Amino acid sequence: MDADFLAEAGAFAVVLELVNPPVAGEITRRVKIPTIGIGSGPDCDGQILVFNDLVGTFPWFTPRFVKPRLHAFAEMKAAIQSWMATLG
Repeated sequence: MDADFLAEAGAFAVVLELVNPPVAGEITRRVKIPTIGIGSGPDCDGQILVFNDLVGTFPWFTPRFVKPRLHAFAEMKAAIQSWMATLG
């Protein structure tokens, strides 16, 4: 398995991005280095969530595993349009 190879080669951690959660859990149990998940389920040793995905600054792309907590792009666009309208 690639994660085993990385651990044996001296890696200090491995990032699992969009790995099927049961597979990510198995990798986490199998390797002796920490696994960091990005959309790979709760069984990884740690989790990463990209800030821009969380606050919705790129509405044209939202990963399927993210539920934006804010729609910042829409708010920023409205603020800029409002400011531009005052310029006359």
